[in-house]
Formats: sequence, C-alpha cells, structure tokens
Amino acid sequence: MSQHVPTQTPETLFTGSSQMHGLVRAHDWAASPVGPVASWPTSLKMLVKTMLGSRYPMILTWGPELTQFYNDAYSLVIGDKHPAALGTDIRGTLAEAWDSLEPLVREAMTTGVASWVPALQLLLNRSGYREESYFDVSHAPAYDDTGAIGGMLAVCAEVTPRVLSERRMRLLRDLSAQASDMRSVAKTCGDLVAALADHPLDVPCALIYLRAEDGRSLSLCGAVGIERGGPLSPRTVLLDADSREAAPYLRALEGERVRRDGLEALLALQGGPYGDSVGTLLFQPLAGAGTAAPLGVLVTALSPNRAFDEGYASFCELLSAQVAVSLRNARAYEEERQRAEALAELDRAKTAFFHNISHEFRTPLTLMLGPLEDVLAQVPVSEAARKDLELVHRNAGRLLRLVNALLDFSRLEAGRIDSSFEPTDLATFTRELTGHFRSAIERTGLRFRVECEALPEPVHVDRQMWEKVVFNLLSNALKFTFEGGITVRQEVRGHDVLLRVTDTGTGIPAAELPHLFERFHRVRNARSRTHEGTGIGLALVRELVALHGGDVSVESEEGRGTTFTVRVPRGHAHLPADSLQASRQQPSTASGVRPFLQEAERWSDAPPAPLTPEAASPPAEGEGRNEPRARVLVADDNADMREYVERVLSPSFDVTLATDGQAALVAARAQPPDLVLTDVMMPRLGGFGLLRALRELPSTRTVPVVMLSARAGEEAAVEGLEAGADDYLVKPFSARELVARVRSMLELSRMRRETLRQELLAQSLRESLQARDDFLAVASHELKTPLAAFRLHLERLERSLGDDALGRAKSPLESAGRQVQRLHALMETLLDVSQLTTGRLALELNDVDLTAVVGKAVARLRDEVERMGVTVTLDAGTPLVGRYDKLRIDQVVTHLLSNAAKYGEGRPISVRVAAEDGTARLTVRDQGIGISEEDRARIFERFERAVPGRNYGGLGLGLWIARQVVEAHGGRITVDSKPGLGSTFVVELPIEGLQAA
Repeated sequence: MSQHVPTQTPETLFTGSSQMHGLVRAHDWAASPVGPVASWPTSLKMLVKTMLGSRYPMILTWGPELTQFYNDAYSLVIGDKHPAALGTDIRGTLAEAWDSLEPLVREAMTTGVASWVPALQLLLNRSGYREESYFDVSHAPAYDDTGAIGGMLAVCAEVTPRVLSERRMRLLRDLSAQASDMRSVAKTCGDLVAALADHPLDVPCALIYLRAEDGRSLSLCGAVGIERGGPLSPRTVLLDADSREAAPYLRALEGERVRRDGLEALLALQGGPYGDSVGTLLFQPLAGAGTAAPLGVLVTALSPNRAFDEGYASFCELLSAQVAVSLRNARAYEEERQRAEALAELDRAKTAFFHNISHEFRTPLTLMLGPLEDVLAQVPVSEAARKDLELVHRNAGRLLRLVNALLDFSRLEAGRIDSSFEPTDLATFTRELTGHFRSAIERTGLRFRVECEALPEPVHVDRQMWEKVVFNLLSNALKFTFEGGITVRQEVRGHDVLLRVTDTGTGIPAAELPHLFERFHRVRNARSRTHEGTGIGLALVRELVALHGGDVSVESEEGRGTTFTVRVPRGHAHLPADSLQASRQQPSTASGVRPFLQEAERWSDAPPAPLTPEAASPPAEGEGRNEPRARVLVADDNADMREYVERVLSPSFDVTLATDGQAALVAARAQPPDLVLTDVMMPRLGGFGLLRALRELPSTRTVPVVMLSARAGEEAAVEGLEAGADDYLVKPFSARELVARVRSMLELSRMRRETLRQELLAQSLRESLQARDDFLAVASHELKTPLAAFRLHLERLERSLGDDALGRAKSPLESAGRQVQRLHALMETLLDVSQLTTGRLALELNDVDLTAVVGKAVARLRDEVERMGVTVTLDAGTPLVGRYDKLRIDQVVTHLLSNAAKYGEGRPISVRVAAEDGTARLTVRDQGIGISEEDRARIFERFERAVPGRNYGGLGLGLWIARQVVEAHGGRITVDSKPGLGSTFVVELPIEGLQAA
C-alpha cells in the first residue's frame, strides 16, 4: 500500500520570513513558463528553496525562456528593476548587459561547464542612468530530476567600489610621482595633464587654472580631453565679481566645491566606458601652502556613468590636493632656482666688481706710493714729518697688498688669471722667499728653521703664485704664534713635492678646520697678534695650489700648533699646455714681500708703555697748566693707529695705550681712566667684550666709552650704542673730529656726575623733609596729651571756684581756654600737614547735608568772630546732600572764616551755600585787604601768607589744608581778589558721591 505524499504549495515549501520568500509565495507561477509550483520538478523546488535561504547574491534561470528566480541579496544588484523582474525572462531584465552575460549563460547551459569571471564590467540601468559596474560572477548549470540541464545558477558579488578605488589610487600614485620631481610649473602642468589623460574613465577632461601674480585673473596652464579656448575652457578668466563666467572660479578660490550640471551641449564630450555625453563640471581650489591664498582652480568633468556619491567626492578632493602638492613643489623649485640664479648673478657681479675696483684702486695707490718713496729717498724732512710719511707709505703698501689679494681672487673666480709654469729649482726659490721673513720672525723671539732639501729635478711652478703661497702661510704662522718657533720643510714624497709650514702657535679648534679654506672665513675669538685681515689668504692659497694640480691640507691642535701641507705634483703633464713657460714679466720678489714684511714688523713691536703726565706733551694753548688733565685709555691692535691717536690726543690729554682689550681692562682696573677709546675688532678681547667688562666693574661703570670701527653705516653705529657705548666713531676720521668727540664725551661725563650729585642732594633733602613730617606727626600726637590734661584741669578749676571767685577769675579763665583751643587747633593743623604730605589722609565719607554742616560751623565760630568786631551773615538754602567727610568740611569752613576774619579789617563777612549747575558751591566773601595778583598764585601753597612781610600770625597752612581736603573730595577751591577790595573764596564740591581725581 503506497504512502500518500501531500501536495506541496508555495506556503508549505517557501516558509522563510524574508521579502523574497513572501514574493515567491505570492507570485502567480501558473501564469509563468514554469507553471504552478506543484508541477515543478523536485530539483527546481530545492534549488529555489536553497537559493532563497542564502545571504549571498544568487540568481537561477529555468527552462528555455530563462525564467529568473533570485534572493534578497541579489535584489540589491538589479536596483529599481526589483521586484518586477521576478518570474520574467532575464534577457529583458538585463538587456543592456546581455551582450556580456549571454556567452557565459549559454556556455553553462549547453556545455555543463561552470565559469568564473572576476571584475566583469557590466552596464546596468538600475538607478535611472547607464551605470558602470563590476562583478565577480560564476555561472553553473542547474540540473532537473532526470539529470539533464534545466537551467543556470549564477552567484555574483559586486566589486564596483574595489575596482574604482584601485583605479583611482593608480591615478593618484601617478600624480604623486609628478610631485617628487623638481621641475618648472609649466613642465609640471604638462606632466599632470599627461597623467590625467591615462584615466579618462574617472576624469573625462580636466583644466588647470593658475592665479596671476596680481591675483586679478586665472590663466589656463594645462588641459586634457577638451580643446583650449572653448566656451567652458577660456584661456584667461578675469576674476570680476560681476562676471557670470567668473562666478564658479571665484567661489572655488574661496574654498568652495562647485558643480555645474546640464552642460552636455556646451561640452560636446563623450566619456565613461560607454561613450555617453558628459554634462557636469566640478570646480575645486588648488590649495596654497599653509594659510596662503589658493594657487588656482582645478576643473574636472564627472563620469556620466557614475553617481557623484561620497566615494567619488572624496576622490575628487584627493585629486585636487595631489595636483596642488605637485604645483606647490614646482613653484618652490622655481623660486629656489630664481634665488639661486639671482645669487649666481650677484656672485658674478661681485667678482666683476672686485676685479674692476681692484684695478681702479691700483692707479691712485701707485700715484701715492711712487711720490712718497721719492720724498723719503730724496727730500730732507724733519724726524716727525718722516714718521708721518713712513706711516702713510706703510699703510698704502698694506692697502696695495689687500687690493692685490682681491684682484687675484677675482681673477681666479672669473677664470682669467694669467699663469706661467716654468721649471724652477724649488728648493732654492723657497729658501729665498722664506729668508725675507727671518728677521721679522726672530725679532719676536721665535725660532725659525728652514729645511728645503735639494730636489732631483726642477718643478714646474708659477713663481708669482708660489710667492703668494709661501708668504701667506708664513704671515699666518707668525700672526698666531707667540712662543716656540716656525719650521718650513720641503721634500719629495713619491711623485709629489710637499711643503710644510709648522708653528707652535695657538692652534685651531676642530670645528673650524673644515671651514678654514673657505672665502672670508675667520676663526672666531682666536688669539692673534692682530685682528685685522680679510679672511681670503688661505682661500687664495688653496686656489693657487689647485692651479698647480695640487692641494693644501691642515692639521692642528688647540694650544699645540698648526701644520699646513702643500702638495704639488712633479712633471708637467697635469698642467695646461698653453701655460707652460708662457711669457710674462716677473716682478721682483722684494716688491711682492715688502707689504707682508711691513705688516709683520709692526706685529713684533714691543707693547706701548703707558704715558705718564710728565712725559706727555705740554697742554694746548688756552688750557690751564695747574688743572689736572683727563686720562684717556686707547685700545687698538694696530700699532700705527695707536701711535696716530696718541699723537693727536696727547697735547690735551694724558694718553695710555693698550694693544688689545685684555691689556686695556688690566690698565683700567689698576687706574680707572676718564674715558676709554677702543677699537671694535681686537685679539683676545674685542671692543664689545671690553665694554661689557668695564660696565660690570663698579670703579669703571660710569666711564664713557667711545668705539672705533671700520664698519660704516647706521646699523653698525646702532649696534655699538645699543651695547652701551657712549659714542661711535667710524674710520677714517679726522684729528679734529677725534679731539672734539673726546672733549664732548668728557664734558658730558662731567655733567652726568654733576647731575648725579644734584640728584643725591635732592634725595637727601627729600629724606630730610620726610623726617621733618614724621617728627611733626609724632610731636602733634605727644603734645595733644598734656594739652588735653591742661584743658581738663581748667574745667575742674572753673567748677571748683565759688560764684564770687569765679566772677573775679572768669576773664583770665576764658582767655586761658581760648589759648588752649588755639594751641589745640595748631596741633590739629600740624597733624593734618603730616597726613597730607605722607599720603595718609583718609576721608570718612557719609551722606551729609552740606548746608547743615556749613550752618553749624558758622554758628560755632560766630561768637569768636564777633569778638573780633566782625559780623557774619549766612545765606543757606535747601539741603545739599553728598558724600562728604563732615569733620573735614567743617575744617575747611573754619579755615576760610578764620582767614576772612584775620584779613577782613573788621568788615562784614558773608557766607553762601547754593547749588549751581549740578555742583555745590560754598562762597566766603570778605571786604578786607585783598590779595595782589602775584600773591594769588601761591596762597594755596604750604607756609604761604596772603600778605608777605606783614605779621598777621598763623602758620600759613590753613588754605593749603583746605585745598587738599577739597581736592580729596573731587572738588576745587578758587579765589577772586583785588588789593583793598576784599577776597572771595569759592569751594565747588560734587553733590552726588566722590568724584575720581
């Protein structure tokens, strides 16, 4: 008996809860080519059931009509064609991509062989446009219940983001490679558009616009995929805010990303893998370095087959950033190249200038040296005149040596130096050259050894150049050697001749050795016989030796000495053929060595002995012989300059000479001078170091210092003055200017000392006044105690007397009471003076009716004033309330009334209190003697009286105290008076609160 198999319905077969389960259950399969579900073969049911349960994108086609089944994951692949595609022919759903898919589907269904295609490009129209997309797909046969192929099962995974990302990264890498190379902006723009041209799928066209230097326009510097000069690719864009054409460029330059759509007709450009029309341009800024303005604008077309989603936008942003980096690097390269070219041109101009100016210098120097030599040789002159002429001749020769060095160097730089290499007995020639230096070296107490062995053959050298090499090395050795000796050795070493100049001098720091042969380089803070020099001697030696095909090296140790080694090849194969024994007039060695020797001989002079007043020249005409002469300390490492300054200043001042800053500091410590005259650049201790040391010593802190320097210009003078120098004198200077500067500095120093003395005296007076005020304060407090006791005893005495005795003693008691009151007032006044002068006056401010305070004060004083035969009238209106110290205002009224009674000559006094223009005004008017105009200006000062010379009593402090109190309240007090017509004092006080002073 067979078992009954229940009929399978979609509801019982496809029981899942996903969207596609529901759609498959609800679909009218009976109307489709596959028929109702009950008629499906079991294999189809299982395939559909398995596929619907999978989370991987899968599609199944069945039968010759290719009826399609798919799952939820695949529904995302076909986009808006879902869910209408379910149960229909796949050829209709994927019609736009069927040319690519049909071979794969047919192969699986006809041959039974499965396929696998990675990153298959498919054209899909699933979002309203023809979309470029990529899939990894596998097509396999699907079998029916009989084992025959009944359909096709495809598994696919969309890899569009990965494919696009890899492709775009290749483009960014290509652009990045352009950024690493150094080339011009124009070449970089060309390379950038070439790289963009290889990626039309992502960048159908691109335009690179760069901002002009004036910032008013953009220039098209690169274009790809679009013709230059078209309506959307102008060669120049004027950045006019009112121009519609410039609007997107201006917005991009402000940092905005701008899209322009609907440009298909204007662009007339096809792009993407399917040749669709391009209709969108994107404008982006090309960022400058840091916060600088953008370099320009990058315009790119967007692919018509890709949506401008977040990924596409990020790619475009990276694209513009990479283009900007390449352009920034190119612009930096161009700027650096321009700077290098400018420096090279400047160097060429400098070399030409040195060459020309050296020639120009030689003519006047020749005309100076020739006549000087004739005068010295033929004309009899006085000893003083001969010294002056020798000084001029010596320094003109030194100047000629410096000019020759500059001329040689400029010729070397320009490659125009004349050379004539001839076979020379180099041992004999070197001994001759070094012999000229023997006396100058031995005069300093140094040993001098020359060891030049005979050479097996003559050596080809340029005799003039070899002279300069030997002279510069010997001069350098003598300059830096103070004890020991100098040795010159020459020997053969293989194919070379070596010349070594060794000294036991100060040595050279290791850090300085690599720079020793550089132009204008000088070892800083090195101890030497002089600080003078140009810094080109050793550089010239290196260049001259190099022309011989050799080289020069140095070995040195600080404090142990230095050895310079010159290597020159033997033979002549290494020398230019046209320079071998070339004809050239050879000047005598004596003329070449003379400037070196003249300078070296001045180094060997003994240090100058300080001049004593007795040895100094007599005072100049008009100067008192009994007055002490000012002492001037002169520090300079140049012997000629020291002698010149001494000769100029010694008629008027006592001059002490020092060879450098260190010697000057020792002399200043031993006996502080009245003025220091110092060179800036000196060995051991320079001018600035001497200045700092003098300012640190209490004994020389105020000594005026005048700096001497060859550095002209405002900056050099400012540097000296800012360092603390009192004056700055630029060489060359005249004798009259030097004397005038020294005199003015000495007079200024005298005035400063006098000013300081006056300031100290004023300070002493201020301290004395402070002590007086402090004494007054203490004395006032101490006197008030016995005064209070005295008043109490008077009151007790008055109460203890009977009526008869009181009547007889009333008048004396009242008089004594008045004197006690007067003495108490004087104590209060002195106490006020102390508080006011020391700034200790404190106001107790409260809401006070000024009218009432004045009324009470007038009432209290009325009896006293009327005893003097004076009547007082008070005109007081409405209350005037303000922030006042009641006791201090009472004190002001008391002083004004007492003053009016004292000087009123018995005539009436009127007092008025009123408000005028928002201010409280207290007016006290008398009809007394009045005050003259010249006295009105001082009556409010301490210890001043209205009528000087006449005795009216009092301390002259009342009006001063009144003014201080009124001003402390934020008010003011004035007086209007004429002699014989009385005086009117007016006090103005703020009504509302204390005003800021």
